Amino acid sequence: MLKIILASRNEGKLREFQALLAPLGWEIVSLASYPHLPDIPETGDSLAANALLKARTVARLTGLVAMADDSGLEVDYLGGAPGVRSARFAGEPSSDAANIALLLQLLKGVPWEQRRARFRCVIAVVTPEGEEHLAEGAVEGYILEQPRGEEGFGYDPVFYLPEYGKTFAELPLEIKNRISHRARALASIKEILSTLTYRRP
Repeated sequence: MLKIILASRNEGKLREFQALLAPLGWEIVSLASYPHLPDIPETGDSLAANALLKARTVARLTGLVAMADDSGLEVDYLGGAPGVRSARFAGEPSSDAANIALLLQLLKGVPWEQRRARFRCVIAVVTPEGEEHLAEGAVEGYILEQPRGEEGFGYDPVFYLPEYGKTFAELPLEIKNRISHRARALASIKEILSTLTYRRP
């Protein structure tokens, strides 16, 4: 079976990748299977740069195909912020509650029509030979004035989808996983992997 290393130790993310990519017959493992590998700082200035940095590093260190992703929230009124800084928007140590509080403070009094936002995800696949592929997915919505819902993580409680009348944190997980930015990027990367010329037993 062909193997891809996901440049993450997040087991929830691993399960999500495995579920969608299973029909391709690839074995998807995470960095948890390679405890000797270091954590890779996200020092890029864009989602694509961070995804490529992680995938390139893991491909180089393992000699296997590597896959990595980076995601962020882009708010039009804030010029696309927090963007690549989404996880650390309110500073270190990172905190979902602090990030949401800062976001809502910056949008205080901003009218509904100017609160448009999107979640964006970029996935990179890199082979040891240096073949590189990128895929992107996005989902559009608005930022509420107050959090709603108990599910999800990050900015999910304030990210509202008009077509569902709910935030990401209020949606059933099976629906969120079908329509999310990561799911859409994964659907694109699935097409890339199905035609990937590099193969290793």
